[in-house]
Amino acid sequence: MTRIVQKFGGSSLATPDRIRSVAARVVGARRTGAQVLVVVSAMGDTTDDLVVLSREVNPNPPAREMDMLLSAGERISIALTAMAIAAHGVEAVSLTGSQAGILTDDTHGAAKIQGITGARVTDNLAEGKVVIVAGFQGVSPRSKEITTLGRGGSDTSAVALAAALGGDVAEIYTDVPGVMTADPRIVPEAQKLEEISYQEMMELAAGGAGVLVPRAVEVGRRYGVPIHVRSSFTDSPGTWIRKATEMERMEQAIVSGIAHDSSEAKVTLREVPDQPGVAASIFEPLAEASVNVDMIVQNVSREGLSDISFTIPKSSMEWAEEVVRLVGQHVKASGVEIRSDIAKVSLIGAGMKTEPGVAARVFRTLGEAGINIEMISTSTIRISCVVEQSQMQKAVQVLHREFRPPLIREERGA
Repeated sequence: MTRIVQKFGGSSLATPDRIRSVAARVVGARRTGAQVLVVVSAMGDTTDDLVVLSREVNPNPPAREMDMLLSAGERISIALTAMAIAAHGVEAVSLTGSQAGILTDDTHGAAKIQGITGARVTDNLAEGKVVIVAGFQGVSPRSKEITTLGRGGSDTSAVALAAALGGDVAEIYTDVPGVMTADPRIVPEAQKLEEISYQEMMELAAGGAGVLVPRAVEVGRRYGVPIHVRSSFTDSPGTWIRKATEMERMEQAIVSGIAHDSSEAKVTLREVPDQPGVAASIFEPLAEASVNVDMIVQNVSREGLSDISFTIPKSSMEWAEEVVRLVGQHVKASGVEIRSDIAKVSLIGAGMKTEPGVAARVFRTLGEAGINIEMISTSTIRISCVVEQSQMQKAVQVLHREFRPPLIREERGA
């Protein structure tokens, strides 16, 4: 029997009417004979509202209590969704993350899934019930405490449940038609991709594409779970994320998509002594302070000194700035510069592996548009450039126009 995991985000559940629409879609899938497991987020902006409420009570709330508070949003959604499904005459049961057997580590606010038992889920599915599981949350078997998974946690919950419980597909329902070649709010002519590989999707997600988080894609890749990103508001097919075959790689577009991210800040340590151990002295304290570092660039050494630049999340700046300045003093940097007016623009495509000159086209296109590149980072299928935030939208637009993904038919005669 087919087993489908369907995940619905907050925008899909924002109102009673939308919850009823979700219920109708779920019931339609169940009546095809499939077993249906549903994962839901909190309604609308519930999670954000709860965060604001917590700050009004305590500007620095305990992490344990934040998880207890935020997990309430999904509990409301699972119960209401189960009620709406029951109104169609289909039996449904709601389960919290802990009741579903989602086991995590002890980290509050950013827990990682360690395993899924899922006995109650599979038992109820075997009885013909639709099971609705609260996304974004689990329980630590060691501490017995409720935990939350962090940003995009419901996507991760859905794909992990599909992987652990033999789901044939993880359907991620959202308010966009699928994975687009660029943000349509910036590039109106952006196209929906019919399919994309796990590796490309991970790079797009890491580059700022908000449709999925990298953690969810990585779980799908590791366990071979096909992911189907599609709209909650239409029945049209969305974008399939799965392993690329060798034949698909031969016909792969040069660029699959362009992502942008304005959530990072750029840190530069000036005139750092160029000697062994200095880089470790810079980045170990940041790691200990839980500051994620993305791009790193070290300039060529001159007279034994070099500049080191790197990007960190703007959300970390409240505590990262003090750490950075202390690090600068420790390594005897002549100065520390922190800028928040930057953005990252990334081109992603498996076709880059075999297509020469892509980087040159990127740099030429940005240069002709008067856009200065401050940092560059690459992988085999990605080119990322840091530019001024004020030029981010223009950079996305001119690069999309230059590469017009997908290019397979126009440039390769496929």
